[in-house]
Amino acid sequence: MAFRTLDGLAVRGRRVLLRADLNVPMQDGKVSDPTRLERLCPTIRELAEKGAKVIVLSHFDRPKGRRVPSMSLRPVAEALSGVLGRPVAFAEDCIGAPAETAVAAMREGDVLVLENTRFHPGEEQNDAAFADALARLGDLYVNDAFSAAHRAHASTEALARRLPAYAGRLMQAELEALERALGAPARPLAAIVGGAKVSTKLDLLGNLVERVNLLVIGGAMANTFLAARGIAVGRSLQEPDLHATARGIEAKAKAAGCEILLPIDAVVAHEFRAHAPTETVPVGAVPAEAMILDLGPLTCAAILDRLAECRTLVWNGPLGAFETPPFDTATVRVARGVAGLTRAGRLLSVAGGGDTVAALRQAGVTEDLSYVSAAGGAFLEWLEGKTLPGVAALAA
Repeated sequence: MAFRTLDGLAVRGRRVLLRADLNVPMQDGKVSDPTRLERLCPTIRELAEKGAKVIVLSHFDRPKGRRVPSMSLRPVAEALSGVLGRPVAFAEDCIGAPAETAVAAMREGDVLVLENTRFHPGEEQNDAAFADALARLGDLYVNDAFSAAHRAHASTEALARRLPAYAGRLMQAELEALERALGAPARPLAAIVGGAKVSTKLDLLGNLVERVNLLVIGGAMANTFLAARGIAVGRSLQEPDLHATARGIEAKAKAAGCEILLPIDAVVAHEFRAHAPTETVPVGAVPAEAMILDLGPLTCAAILDRLAECRTLVWNGPLGAFETPPFDTATVRVARGVAGLTRAGRLLSVAGGGDTVAALRQAGVTEDLSYVSAAGGAFLEWLEGKTLPGVAALAA
């Protein structure tokens, strides 16, 4: 999809409505992880240094159209100022007199954060009147919130149709990375899909088996596929009602020429707790009272051997119960192997999703993959082949 970027855009003296994602983790009223703020800074700096009046729009949490003081963006604006290294003003509302007065006071290069857009029901309703009120505050619209692009909300979709619309640098990087990974990838193309349940990733699996050459299935969802093949998985988490679905996905993959790689050995335990006693067994020899909680070393080696033959990888979901040691071992081992292949220039690697990012951070490799998306639902819906309203609205 072609979309307009900031390249060559004249913004001096113009009011730029910048849709950002300031929905950051908070603890005791303070931002506990500034990653999203850091990723937003290049776009803000570029616009401000070119003389724009940068007006930042964002949601925060789920106030459901009500003004909830604990969900105000004021402390986030203060944190953004610290990360950005320049003053950031704050308006008590995103529309009406408070917003209009704050915008009117801006000079070239100023940065202003407006209050939580979700304090108004019109935001999530994609209401025309609310979008009109937002549009009156700006001359141009820039969307740098790929993580919110799967929502057809006023500040992500309707506003882009009321003002000249452009992709910010973070949005541009996300879209270009995803295009390289799934739009026109170098092949062989592999995907790693992990997580707990097949039921939450049916659309994803259905889309990927028709697009990738190799599909690695890990996490507890692999147990469902193993059980669907008639392999006993003990007390492992699995979904018996989806065995027929799993077999259908395997049949679809075979018809499309997609190889599915399932575990050949597993790390099992009789209880799910940190540092529980474990045993590594072939998948056909899981004790009746045990649970599969991670992939075994032979499976990890097989995954990395196959990835060494691939040119592109998309990754969504951990390979085991990574939050609880030692069941993070497989995810960390494969992540570090992927990082090595990427550093060597042998693999283009794109990963995303909340648990995936956390797992890659735990492995210490977030900077070593080609691109790691901070988006959760939007990244997943893109991999599912769905149209994202906030991206479609940017089409040139």
